[in-house]
Amino acid sequence: MNNLEYYKVFYHVAKYGGLTAAAEALSISQPAVSQSMKQLEEALGTKLFSRTARGIRLTQEGELLYSYVAKGYEQIEQGEKLLQQMLHLELGEIRIGASDMTLKYYLLPYLEQFHEKYPGIKVTVTNAPTPETLSFLEQGKIDFGVVSTPIEQAPDMEVRVVKEIEDTFVAGRRFIQYKNRMLDLQELEKLPLITLEKNTSTRRYMDEFLRENGVVLHPEFELATSDMIVQFALRSLGVGSVMREFAEEHLESGKLFELRFNKRIPGRQFCVVTRPKNIVSAAARNLLDMLHDNEEN
Repeated sequence: MNNLEYYKVFYHVAKYGGLTAAAEALSISQPAVSQSMKQLEEALGTKLFSRTARGIRLTQEGELLYSYVAKGYEQIEQGEKLLQQMLHLELGEIRIGASDMTLKYYLLPYLEQFHEKYPGIKVTVTNAPTPETLSFLEQGKIDFGVVSTPIEQAPDMEVRVVKEIEDTFVAGRRFIQYKNRMLDLQELEKLPLITLEKNTSTRRYMDEFLRENGVVLHPEFELATSDMIVQFALRSLGVGSVMREFAEEHLESGKLFELRFNKRIPGRQFCVVTRPKNIVSAAARNLLDMLHDNEEN
C-alpha cells in the first residue's frame, strides 16, 4: 500500500471518528485500517490519533494533517465526480469553427438536436472564414471545423464531405433586362458586383473559376456576410455573388432572379475537418459521431 492509500484511510478514520466506520466506508477489514494507520504514523514519526473512552480522536498533529488531507482528498473526489459527468455528457465543452454559411445551412440543426439531448454541454462556435478556421484547428483552438471548399488541406487533417452546394449570381428589379437571357461570363465585368471579402474560400473559389474563363472581377461592394449581399441585391445596389440557399426565399418570391450563363459554375462542398492528433472532449467526439450517423442515414 503506498502513502496515498494511507492518507485515504487516514481521511476516512478522521472523518468517521473510528476504525470500524472507516473500514465499512472503504469496504476493507478493520485490521487493515489499523495497520495502515500504524504504518502512516511510523512513516511520519508522530501519533495521529489518541484513544479515549468514546473511541479515538485526532491529536494536534493529526488535526493539522487532516486539515490539509481533507482538502486534497475532497478535491480528488470532486474531480472524479466531474470527470464522470463529463464522460456521461452531463457537462463539458465543444469548440467549433464555422462560417456564417456552414453554420446556417448545415450545422445549426445538429447543434439544436445535440443541445436538446445534452443541455449541460457548453458549445462555443468561433465564426470565421474557412482559412481562419483551418488555422484555428491547426493551433488546437477548436475541436473541429465545418468549412466550405476550396480548402488548403494540411497533411495531418481529415476532411469529410457532408453537403453539396452551388454558387449563383442574383439581381433585383434594376437589372430586369438580364432576366431569362443566356449571358457570357465576360458580361460580369460590366456589372456592379457585390461579393464577399477576399479572405473567404467562397470569394477565392469564384475568382479562380472566373479567372480560368478570362474574367477578372472588380466588385463595387465587398461585404463580410452573404446575408448582407442578399440585402444589397434586394435594393438593386448590384448583382450579388452568393451560395444559392442564401437567396432561395427571395428567388421563390420573385424579388430576386438568377443570372443564367452559357457556362455552368461548378458545385462545391461543405466539409467537416478534424485533426486526429488533437485531443478532443468526449462531448466533441459524440457530436462528430452524430454528424457522421446523420450523414450515413
